[in-house]
Amino acid sequence: MKIVFDQDRPIVDAAEIAALLELEVASFQELMRSGKIRSIVEQGEGADGGKFRLTFQSPRWRVRLTYGRDGEVLTVTRAACSFP
Repeated sequence: MKIVFDQDRPIVDAAEIAALLELEVASFQELMRSGKIRSIVEQGEGADGGKFRLTFQSPRWRVRLTYGRDGEVLTVTRAACSFP
């Protein structure tokens, strides 16, 4: 998995994230548009400088990608959860 950038905004293949969230691509895209799947980007500091986290949260799963400045994904984690 590789992240590409549109200016500073990370872009990930929807099919890869949809699969991790156990969704069809069209459903994933609709849930993103409606705000039922949220995403957040965080930048590492100190010892984690140069690393970033991109998190997708659905009603069932949280998927977190950790990646470097070059867009190379370092880790992928997935945890069951629910919206607060």
